[in-house]
Amino acid sequence: MWMHGAMPWMSRIASHGYYRVSVGGAEPPREGPALVVANHTNALLDTAFVVLASQRRVRFMAKAPLFTYPGLGWLVKAVGSVPVYRRQDDPKLVAQNLDVFREVYRAIADGFAVGIFPEGTSHSASHLQPLKSGAARIALGAAEQYGKAFPIIPIGMMFMDRRTFRSKARVVVGQSCMWDDLVGRGPRDREAVRELTRRIEVSMRAVTLNLHDWNDETLVRAAEEVWCAEFGGATDDRAQIARLGATTHTLARLRLRDHSGWRTVARELRAHDRVLGRLGITPSTLRAETSSRGAVLWLMRKLPMLLLTPIALAGLLLLWIPREVTGTIATKASKKEGDDSVPTFRVLYGGVFFFIWFVLLSGAVGATWGWLAALGTFVAMPFLAFGAMRVGESHRFVWQAIRRYFVVRKHAERVAALRQRQHQLAQKLKDLLREASE
Repeated sequence: MWMHGAMPWMSRIASHGYYRVSVGGAEPPREGPALVVANHTNALLDTAFVVLASQRRVRFMAKAPLFTYPGLGWLVKAVGSVPVYRRQDDPKLVAQNLDVFREVYRAIADGFAVGIFPEGTSHSASHLQPLKSGAARIALGAAEQYGKAFPIIPIGMMFMDRRTFRSKARVVVGQSCMWDDLVGRGPRDREAVRELTRRIEVSMRAVTLNLHDWNDETLVRAAEEVWCAEFGGATDDRAQIARLGATTHTLARLRLRDHSGWRTVARELRAHDRVLGRLGITPSTLRAETSSRGAVLWLMRKLPMLLLTPIALAGLLLLWIPREVTGTIATKASKKEGDDSVPTFRVLYGGVFFFIWFVLLSGAVGATWGWLAALGTFVAMPFLAFGAMRVGESHRFVWQAIRRYFVVRKHAERVAALRQRQHQLAQKLKDLLREASE
């Protein structure tokens, strides 16, 4: 447990280093007992997002095989994880869970935050999997020792493209579910366990996107983007997830009714999304009116970042080797655990290989200019790496914006037609939402 205290900054580096992360929703309790429940689609990297969103140290419950997994076991132990013995791993060890649960009860009663993934395993499904009863039993057992209810905090994680480096990730903290009326009934009360499990699932569904299948993702996101571009709405993560959830729910209801209208709108939405994608614009930028004067002023504000191009080029050249080595080895290592573990292995192996690379570069500098230069190089390399990454991303966004501007100016008539089409699509979406709610 010697690395438990370092979890917040380790989690920040891991999550923000691999993804472009946004955290929103309710404010979690910074101290006192808490049980944190989260969906589980990104292997061990999910723990980093939970700690980041919780804004405190969290002790996690993890499946027992992870404690002896090559290259991972030491880290799982070092951050204070608690082993859970699953029947599918070794039926003979399941009885040890009684002692494990007692330890977790004490930890919560003593004021710790404990994290658990109630789905039981990491997965690649497009929706929340049926919850195991462990989270409810832990809460009820800890309440017997603590004497009253404590927050059960749901956290939802969604990834635009889980495997892609520097893709978007959203983390949303939900409101604690109410369960004061169940306190005192204990973990042996099956009805109380079932009821609390149901409430935990409801709270988790409020902060996760639950699709019929992954083919619906582009449709749901396109609908949400068109709606926001035409009708506006709150831009925080929790509001966006609520809208995505409402769209998903509406789609499911229309399917059950065998409503013919949604198929036509779906086809039109997908076609609209494909056209905008080819043009390199989005529903919101399609609506925006951009003058030449405004474009010049915007570009002048971005000019300082463009002047930092040498930093991005230097980072690209210096870090190419460890980046390629990390990607290759992580992809091979993830074959045993599944596709959802690729980012986890990239982060873990990346930390090792980049450290070794920094040492080698510093040694080469030291052999030429002395140990002070070597020390300065070693200290500067992480800042250069992150600086190059941020500058490179900014450059990409700037060039995308410049391209969008010229596309809009060059294809003015086509853009005008697309704007009208998008407005009509938004009106059709509004009609479908009204019909689905009737």
